[in-house]
Amino acid sequence: MIAPEDLSLGTLGPYLTIVVVAAIPTHVWRWLGVLFAGRLSEDSEVFHWIKAVATALVSGLIAQLILFPKGALADVPMEARVAAAAIGMAAYFLTRRNLAVGILAAEAALVGAWFLG
Repeated sequence: MIAPEDLSLGTLGPYLTIVVVAAIPTHVWRWLGVLFAGRLSEDSEVFHWIKAVATALVSGLIAQLILFPKGALADVPMEARVAAAAIGMAAYFLTRRNLAVGILAAEAALVGAWFLG
């Protein structure tokens, strides 16, 4: 248990910073999503735009991980990273768009290439 004398601003400062800078802005968007979710139609232009932006962001992050990896992923050869992505996509489409199977197949291929490499 934390002693009352340890509850100073100096001790709690980093945690308060995390809450103010990270958690609150994230939760504001979640609350707005809850408020407006019932009013949006899945066929609306706004919803199509949101889905397109989200897909583009995820695609960009995946491309960055494959082409410009950091950390342990940088030790895996480029060919193995591209092959793992292709295997994951093939598994995804062959299992009628089962995302879990696609991710697991890509991870298995990547881990296998890392162990063999």
